[in-house]
Amino acid sequence: MLDYLLTNNLKKRKKMFKYLKQLTSLVAVIAVLFAFTTESMAAKKSKTLKNTIKKGFVRCGVSQGLPGFSNADASGNWTGVDVDVCRAVAAAVLGDASKVKFTPLSAKERFTALTAGEIDILSRNTTWTLSRDADIGLTFVGVNFYDGQGFMVRKSSGITSTSDFKSGLSACVNIGTTTELNMRDFFTANGITYEPVVFEKADEVVAAYDSGRCDTYTTDKSGLAAQRTKLSNPDDHIVLPETISKEPLGPVVRQGDAVWEDIVRWSLNIMIEAEEYGINSSNADAMKTSENPQIKRLVGAEGELGAALGLDNDWSLRIIKQVGNYGESYKRNISDTGILPDRGPNELWTKGGILYVPPAR
Repeated sequence: MLDYLLTNNLKKRKKMFKYLKQLTSLVAVIAVLFAFTTESMAAKKSKTLKNTIKKGFVRCGVSQGLPGFSNADASGNWTGVDVDVCRAVAAAVLGDASKVKFTPLSAKERFTALTAGEIDILSRNTTWTLSRDADIGLTFVGVNFYDGQGFMVRKSSGITSTSDFKSGLSACVNIGTTTELNMRDFFTANGITYEPVVFEKADEVVAAYDSGRCDTYTTDKSGLAAQRTKLSNPDDHIVLPETISKEPLGPVVRQGDAVWEDIVRWSLNIMIEAEEYGINSSNADAMKTSENPQIKRLVGAEGELGAALGLDNDWSLRIIKQVGNYGESYKRNISDTGILPDRGPNELWTKGGILYVPPAR
């Protein structure tokens, strides 16, 4: 009887060990499959990401030519801080910052092009407002330039401040913009009657002002500084000191694709945070051996930040190496071109500006 019990117990223990071994193997297989599919899960959830990978390029809506922000040279090569946002996304998603198809759009065309699916990112000096963010199916993913609206006038006019404006003046402006609304509010609040001279394309506004069809030209101050370089005699014109509005400019995506929204948001954030931690296109690889855990995360040497976005772990490193950090982009496109040498509010929060993003961790 004792032998029977011992033998039976031994058989049960063997079966249990076999079962545990099989269970352990199953858990291992599940773990491998989970690790294998984690990155692809986000991609499956994002129609835009899937289509972008399939096409092999990022579809980016830009301006029709604004130096420093999005501007093409005679050979069709696009440069600017807005252009660099799209290049950062291409580096993250496709591994190559040059894999971008740029579509120049007027202020009137830009939102329709995005909602209709003609582009996947609108990176076109566009102001983040409640109505745009909530009413028309769009999502702003961040701010890549803090700006404000101003006025440009001819030096010969004798006007040195908006307090010198008199009723009856004419003002050139782009139609269908917050600029047009701000201009109306400003003149109404100050009891000044005026004649709006409106155009759809930015170059048409500049040409009209340059030819004397209006007394003042109004848009974001960065835009005034950039467009001033296109005038026949730039030194004959001044941008007035007053700023009449807040204009946080940033990239926009369609609502309904949370993963793509996160990819664009964090591509911009990586550029800004990389500057904060002193990581640039030249030293990014060397930073892999840093003793700072956050630096190691930013260059993909620690953690798995890419998995949640459906990307590999070198996505952020590619952004920094191929496009540079925010400071490099600003210097290359805006400071070195003489448009706005002083970064003002677009300086890092650690250096007196208001440029600040959530941490990548």
